[in-house]
Amino acid sequence: MPHAAAAPDWAAIRAWPFEEARRVAPRAERKGHALFETGYGPSGLPHIGTFGEVARTTWVRHAFTRMTGLPSRLIAFSDDMDGLRKVPDNVPNKEMLARHLGRPLTAIPDPFGTHESFGAHNNARLRAFLDAFGFEYEFASSTDYYRSGRFDAALLRMLEVHDAVRDVILPTLGPERRATYSPFLPIHPRTGVVMQVPMEETRPASGTVVWRDPDSGERFETPVTGGHVKAQWKADWALRWFALGVDYEMSGKDLIDSVRLSSAICRILGAEPPVSFTYELFLDEHGQKISKSKGNGLTIEEWLRYAPPESLAQFMYNAPPRAKRLYFDVIPRSVDEYLQNRERLRRDPSPENPAWHIHGGLVPNDPEPPVSFAMLLNLASVVNAEEPSMLWGFLRRYAPEATPESHPMLARLVEHAVLYFRDFVAPTRVFRAPTAAERPAFEALLASLRDRAADLEAMPPEERAKAAQDLVYDAGRREPFLEPQKDGRMGVSRAWFSAIYQVLLGQQEGPRFGGFIALYGVGGVISLIEGALARGEGAAA
Repeated sequence: MPHAAAAPDWAAIRAWPFEEARRVAPRAERKGHALFETGYGPSGLPHIGTFGEVARTTWVRHAFTRMTGLPSRLIAFSDDMDGLRKVPDNVPNKEMLARHLGRPLTAIPDPFGTHESFGAHNNARLRAFLDAFGFEYEFASSTDYYRSGRFDAALLRMLEVHDAVRDVILPTLGPERRATYSPFLPIHPRTGVVMQVPMEETRPASGTVVWRDPDSGERFETPVTGGHVKAQWKADWALRWFALGVDYEMSGKDLIDSVRLSSAICRILGAEPPVSFTYELFLDEHGQKISKSKGNGLTIEEWLRYAPPESLAQFMYNAPPRAKRLYFDVIPRSVDEYLQNRERLRRDPSPENPAWHIHGGLVPNDPEPPVSFAMLLNLASVVNAEEPSMLWGFLRRYAPEATPESHPMLARLVEHAVLYFRDFVAPTRVFRAPTAAERPAFEALLASLRDRAADLEAMPPEERAKAAQDLVYDAGRREPFLEPQKDGRMGVSRAWFSAIYQVLLGQQEGPRFGGFIALYGVGGVISLIEGALARGEGAAA
């Protein structure tokens, strides 16, 4: 089990979850507790953004608890009373769903046939998703809250200030929608459809609204309580904050206007809106906004196929207000960044370290992997790894104490590296021969490795890696790889290392090559260089 770290000076910590926690603290101290919330639209399945929002909110909540000692709760709220607007692409029985468009998600049969409704099915997926990552939360269903009466008092209050709420929203709408807008969406008593119709009358004294069916012309008087209506999106958000006393909620940049309008409505209802935090949206590899309909994003299932969940948490932790590209090439960097932070956490269990937040303030006690994920990927590339055992043969020679049982994180990384190599590296590798200008450097490295092979193999792994790296630098200290340094001396340019990766590994980048020599073996690298020099200049393999 991980062990707890010593308590630091919480007030001095600059990590962003603590900065956010300090924003929540004053209002929570007045109440004696804090309520954190995340929202989920269950018309689709949980996705990588869902993970990011819950993870980030969890880190703020944990920082708040450490800093204040006050109790807190995290509610994962599902908007499952929303009407189904369109049939999702990734579900069976689309024809059946099409017959229920407009009805609340919890009033539509489950197309998968496993739950009492489509909303219940997606809610179960959400809970399983959150449980799989070990999040601590309370699940809340919009349908349950409306039908049980938990929102009744807030709904009656919104009925009292109906016109003031309309006045907030109307300026943001086009002429057609402005004519029909009301914060209340009555549930049609015959069809069960969530109706977007104007209110002919609002009757606070009786707690009802009067509206007309646009098709039949029939007039209805509907109570706003007991689940007979639901609130429009921005009004619904404000209603929830008001009714539950939400203290903190984060949301994406695309909801900035919604936060502003919902906050205004919350104040009209008579409560201070929660502390809000805006995070940037993800971009694809070309810098375009990720769209579920375009399919240009990276799913959480894909990430977890190629890397451990802690690396995804690392990606989510870094600079939430900054747009980040989310595509397959970021995975190895995120893995190694997490591993570096995790190793640093052992030496200094500081809350300034992202790994402190990822592990809930505890320090993992399983052994650190002896090599980086990038190194494993390069090893997999060189040996054409089809299964983990091909990598373990080299790892046991490099770190004899490491086994899948003794080093569980390493075992996970090996599995992921094989899959990543198979799916992404192998199809894109392009080996080239060294150019005439590059050949002397490769020949010099080959000669040095031959001369020092016995000495290098006799060294401990870390010492071997350092000595081999020195040989790599020495070989590159010649044209065309020399460039001036800040101190005026001539140093080795990155072009030398790029040439190594392209010629010997068939890739554009890689790890410190001395470490790779130590892992793969001096004899193996000698063979790689000999094979590269034997290729004709300019030829590709």
